[in-house]
Amino acid sequence: RTSCSRRPMSAECVHLHVHTDYSLLDGACRISSLAAQVKEGRMPAVACTDHGNMFGAVEFHEAMVKAGLNPVLGCEFYLANGSRLTRDPRDPHAQGFHLVLLARDEAGYANLCRLNSAAWLEGFYYKPRIDFELLSQCHEGLTALTACIGGEVPARLLEGDDRAAAAALRRYLELFGRERLYIELQDHGMAEEKAVNPKLVGLADEYGLGLVATNDAHYLRKEHAPAHDVLLCIGTGKTLGDANRMRFPGTEFYLKSPDEMAALFAERPDAL
Repeated sequence: RTSCSRRPMSAECVHLHVHTDYSLLDGACRISSLAAQVKEGRMPAVACTDHGNMFGAVEFHEAMVKAGLNPVLGCEFYLANGSRLTRDPRDPHAQGFHLVLLARDEAGYANLCRLNSAAWLEGFYYKPRIDFELLSQCHEGLTALTACIGGEVPARLLEGDDRAAAAALRRYLELFGRERLYIELQDHGMAEEKAVNPKLVGLADEYGLGLVATNDAHYLRKEHAPAHDVLLCIGTGKTLGDANRMRFPGTEFYLKSPDEMAALFAERPDAL
């Protein structure tokens, strides 16, 4: 289990939710700069969890190894609400729930590749999607994190359907077991996170699951937020002056230092 823990002088942290510039027109963490910043922060490892693709896996692996770091290969998949073969525009979750999968070993990496290929070739509907059928066939060697508020469990909680959230969690638990499933906590100052985090902690305690505190890193430093906002405009065909455009709430979606993460989750050090 990769972990972060508070220490009197300096905290330790491993970021397990990171979007490189291979999360096209969404992520802005250039891999070479990511390696340098992780090393500068004295973090021993870092994950690559790009949105719905593994385009950067080889470059990421080589750069981290060259820097003396442990590369954790992963992907933030889009999990269809039902079958990956269904394309229903009436479904509010048609584009899929987020699910972070991390390779534990060579078998896990092979399964990431299988899932990624099937997502693009079979499940594409706005986004490359997998489904639970594929997941049940290709889960060996993988660790699952419940992801951001776009994940199935937090999304159901936000909808006020606690029963559906628990049912979804039990389904993941049956597949991955307690050693390979973690409830993910994030805090970017969003009201939605503040609403669901206590319930996520409650589910973790109820089902005996570990917590993992992550930051949804889309850029490397806080001062990069305005440039990232421009990137989003390019990706969505909007301008900065457009009132009704996609934007990130706040400037907290960067690769935070271990001490920043320890301070942010001081009330639940077991998640670090």
